[in-house]
Amino acid sequence: MKRYPEGVCEINLLGADWRELKKLSKELGLNLSLEEMKEIKAHFKKLGRNPTDVELQTIGQTWSEHCFHKTFKGKIEFRGKKFRLFDFIRNATKELSPAWCWSVFEDNAGLVEFEGRYLIAAKVETHNHPSAVEPFGGAATGVGGVIRDILGVWGKPIACIDVLGFGPPDYSGPLPRGVKHPGYIFRGVVAGIGHYGNNMGIPTVAGAIWFDDSYIGNPVVYCGCIGLVEKDKYVRAAKPGDLLLLVGGRTGLDGIHGVTFASAELTEEAEEFRSAVQIPDPIEEERLRRAILRVRDEGLASAITDLGGGGLSCAVGETAHRYGCGARVRLNKVPLKYPEMLPWQIWISESQERMLLCVPQRNIRRVEEIFAAEEVEATVIGELERGKFLRILWKGREIGRLDLDFLFSPPELRRKASQPKRKLAEPTFPQPEDLDKILLRILSSPNVCSREFAIRTYDHEVQGATVLKPLHGKWSGPSDAAVLKPLENSNKGVAISCGFNPRYGKIDPYWMAALCVEEALRNNVAVGGQRVALLDNFTWGSPEKPEQLWSLLRACEACYKFAKGFGAPFISGKDSLYNESPLGPVTPTLLITGVGVVEDIRKVVSLELKREGNPVYLLGFTYPELGGSEY
Repeated sequence: MKRYPEGVCEINLLGADWRELKKLSKELGLNLSLEEMKEIKAHFKKLGRNPTDVELQTIGQTWSEHCFHKTFKGKIEFRGKKFRLFDFIRNATKELSPAWCWSVFEDNAGLVEFEGRYLIAAKVETHNHPSAVEPFGGAATGVGGVIRDILGVWGKPIACIDVLGFGPPDYSGPLPRGVKHPGYIFRGVVAGIGHYGNNMGIPTVAGAIWFDDSYIGNPVVYCGCIGLVEKDKYVRAAKPGDLLLLVGGRTGLDGIHGVTFASAELTEEAEEFRSAVQIPDPIEEERLRRAILRVRDEGLASAITDLGGGGLSCAVGETAHRYGCGARVRLNKVPLKYPEMLPWQIWISESQERMLLCVPQRNIRRVEEIFAAEEVEATVIGELERGKFLRILWKGREIGRLDLDFLFSPPELRRKASQPKRKLAEPTFPQPEDLDKILLRILSSPNVCSREFAIRTYDHEVQGATVLKPLHGKWSGPSDAAVLKPLENSNKGVAISCGFNPRYGKIDPYWMAALCVEEALRNNVAVGGQRVALLDNFTWGSPEKPEQLWSLLRACEACYKFAKGFGAPFISGKDSLYNESPLGPVTPTLLITGVGVVEDIRKVVSLELKREGNPVYLLGFTYPELGGSEY
């Protein structure tokens, strides 16, 4: 048996039977299936040795649903045919193949052409599980993470968006142990979003809030960010010999097992995962932002990525794999919040406000000077090297050596979908006598009434680029979409819209997805948006349940058909699965975000009625479709 330094454990995987493999997965927080544990055992059997805890934790993070998206990349069987969910999304863009799509589905954010040398970057993330456990910190770190996704493509963040789902705010029913009241979660999430965006000076300009009984045990929190990128500063050129520079906040015990926690159902023991929720520090990230943009402007780095899910284990592994390199990391060089942290904890911690840069050795002194000027720690923790191995060292001794080809080739997931038996009919009823009373009830219902009480807590004016605001007119009515003017010397604008209708998820996920795509486009067009790119964000229950998997398949089919039909490509997305609690799964929920280009912001039209006597037109046909409506 090989002797490892203190704090590193060898895991007896080779001597474990199937029961012990399942127990190890649970006790180590890996959240891997028995099939995956058997694959790992077979791999190390070929190597003739047991893995260390550091190696097993690396595989657990990389193979998690959150990081690898196993369900969307796996094979789904339905009625004798096999499908890949991700193919529906990717093929819509591939078949449209618009020349203005610059980078899609391959980086921290999607990139589309804007004007001249400028690109628009867009990304939307979910932070559902963390917000269920700690609403303020969960939502705030969701905002911080998606802002770093924009920095991760060398972009300047120019706007945030948030779309939220909660249980009824006046809920008075019983709550299982560990489930917090929807009103408490709602207040904490809204405060966390405002806290982070406002302190960083990034306007929150668009979003939505929805209340539904299925969100009582598991809220839905989407955080998005839009950025501006210069084409010649979008650098992806890392190579062997480049140094791995860890920058930003110190590494702590917060965020341990964040991605494996996010890849599991919320149970009554969810409170035990409070350590999986990161601690937000927007002031630290603001300093980090300024330094990164200076490094970008001076052309000093060869690559960059966010330290998000999986911490260093995923950031280093993904960087090396992307550039066809190996990597060597010295864990004892990582600056720590707590000096007694174990190597595996340092390696997978998801502490916030951290990023990883690849820097040619000739530039390292100047890069360190820039970060020092902003009082941001910058530490060389290793380097890229030739080969295909990820090597982890602790105090000069190797405690992990993983083949990157194996690490990024988990067993292909195979599942069967099953259509539920349901019989739905359009409701029929006579016209009520007092329609005025019903109209007032609808206008005052939680899902229709004004969101001003939440929107006013966000700064949507900072940076001075918001042309069409989330609230406008004499009575502060809601806008269909937000419009920004990101360039001082151009009247071209960016339109940001959403399509979101969870109630249709209860009826037919196919038409829910179709409606979300169409609504995002309609809202964008209404403010003058053209050439609209889409982002998809799925929030679903457990894909291990055949009926849930069927609904996910249906929604993906609609995304393909309607995105292609409208000529609107997908450029980025994210899926969040296993959104279940003791109260059951969330209703199938899809957010479609639209990012369009407004040719002239001076011609943007807001939706409030301007003058008495102006004609009002209804475009399109009205059908007897009241099912699923607020009415």
